[in-house]
Amino acid sequence: MTGIGRRAVLAGLAAATLPRPAVAQGARGRVVVVGGGFGGATAARVLQRAGLSVTLVEPAETYWACPFSNEVIAGLRPMAAQGFGYEALRARGVTVARTSAEAIDGAGRRVRLADGTTLDYDRLVVSPGIALRFDALAGYDEAAAQVMPHAWKAGTQTELLARQLAAMPDGGTVVLSVPGNPYRCPPGPYERASLIAWYLKTRKPRAKLIVLDAKDTFSKQRLFEQAWKALYPGTLDYVPLAGGGQVVSVDSRAMTVATDFETTRADVACIIPPQRAAPIAAAAGIADRSGWCPIDPVTFESRLVPRIHVVGDAAIAGAMPKSAFAANAQGKVCAEAVIDLLAERAPAAPKLINTCYSLVAPGYGISVAGVYHPDKGVLADVEGAGGTSPLDAPDAIRRREADYAEDWYRTITSAVFG
Repeated sequence: MTGIGRRAVLAGLAAATLPRPAVAQGARGRVVVVGGGFGGATAARVLQRAGLSVTLVEPAETYWACPFSNEVIAGLRPMAAQGFGYEALRARGVTVARTSAEAIDGAGRRVRLADGTTLDYDRLVVSPGIALRFDALAGYDEAAAQVMPHAWKAGTQTELLARQLAAMPDGGTVVLSVPGNPYRCPPGPYERASLIAWYLKTRKPRAKLIVLDAKDTFSKQRLFEQAWKALYPGTLDYVPLAGGGQVVSVDSRAMTVATDFETTRADVACIIPPQRAAPIAAAAGIADRSGWCPIDPVTFESRLVPRIHVVGDAAIAGAMPKSAFAANAQGKVCAEAVIDLLAERAPAAPKLINTCYSLVAPGYGISVAGVYHPDKGVLADVEGAGGTSPLDAPDAIRRREADYAEDWYRTITSAVFG
C-alpha cells in the first residue's frame, strides 16, 4: 500500500470517535440518528460527546457486521464474532430507541417511529444502509433468497450460505452472481469468491465455483486475479461481462442461473442482487432517481431536504466507496459538521480516509486505500494519496496484511460499539 500506512489508518479510526471540545462549545440542539451501523453509531457517539441530546433509532438489539462475514461463510470464524450491541452507547448517554423510523417529515423536522411515538429534531442524521432490489433480477425475490442466499446483509443469510456449503457434496457446483455498480463493498464479492474457493479446495476438492459478473473491472482486480491463478486453478472460474457473465434470471426451484448465453445448474447459488438506499430514504424524499442519496461533500447534508444528513452506504459519496471504514469516517465528519451548524459556525472542508482489506485465503491479505476531499461539489480522490498492495509481494507481506485486517476490525468495532 502506498500513501497511507497501517499506523495512519488505525490512528484515523481512533480519532474518528474523539470529541472536539473547541467545536462543541456553544452547540445546543436535538439530534436524531436513524440507523445504528458503522456510520450512524459513530455519529451518535461523537454528537453525544459534544453535549448534544442524541437519540439513536435502531430496531435491532444486535448489529451484525458485514466485514469479516465472508470468513463465517468459509467456516473460518464464528457468527458470534460479528455481533455487537448498543450497551456502551447507552452507558455514554445516547438514548437508544429500539424501533424503526416509519416516516420523516423534513418540513416539520419530525420522525415518526413504528411504536407510534414521534421525535422532533433540529438536525437529523440518516444512516439506513441498503435495500436489496428484489425487483431487479427475474426470478429473484425474498422467497428465492431463502434458497439462493445473497448473504449481503450479515446475520441469518450468512449462516444459511455457510450451512449450504457445508452440506454440498464434493464435486458440486457453486455459482456466485455479482451485480453491476454501485453496491455495498466493491471488493466484497471477490473476497467471498476467494474464501469459498479456499473452502472448496481444502474441504471439497472436486467441487467448482463459477463467478458470474455483471461488469468487466472491479476493485483490486489485478491482485485478486493474480491470487486466483496461483491458489485456485481449476477451482474458481471467473466470467466477466464481456464473457457473458451478466445474470439475467434465476430459478430457485430448478436451482439454475441464466445469462444471455447459457444456463448453469448450481448445487449452491449465492445471488447478490442490485441495491439502493433503504426504504426510509425514499420515504423521506432524500433519495433521487438512482435510488441513492445525493449529499453535500462538506456537511453530508441532503441536497434534496435541508437539515437531514446522510452517511454510509445510502449516500452518493463520489469517489468514496460504500464500506464500513467509509461509513465510520463519514459519521465522524458529519457529526462534526452538525455540531458546527448548530453552533452557527461554518464547517471546515474535510479529508476522509478509506482502507479496505480483503482476505484471499487464511493468512493472505490485500488492501486498497484512498483519501478524499470535497472538489467541485463531490468527494474526489486526493491525487497521489492511497494505493493498493503491491503485486508479486512475498508471503510475509500478504501475512502482514491479513494481520492488519484483524487489527483494523478490532479497532473499528471497539471504537464504534465499545
